[in-house]
Amino acid sequence: MSRSPEDEERIESRSKLLPEERAAGSDDPEAQAEAILEESDDRVDDPEGTRRESTQTPDA
Repeated sequence: MSRSPEDEERIESRSKLLPEERAAGSDDPEAQAEAILEESDDRVDDPEGTRRESTQTPDA
């Protein structure tokens, strides 16, 4: 999957670890940021679908 410049900027911005995250350690902050942003984008693009699939969201 190719990333747009905007995606690159978002990933870079979110891959900067907070002090407590640095203390806990991270093997690949950029990969973690990319995965989190992808999941977030999925929720934004299909809130009802991801709500149905969620094991954490109570039935409404």
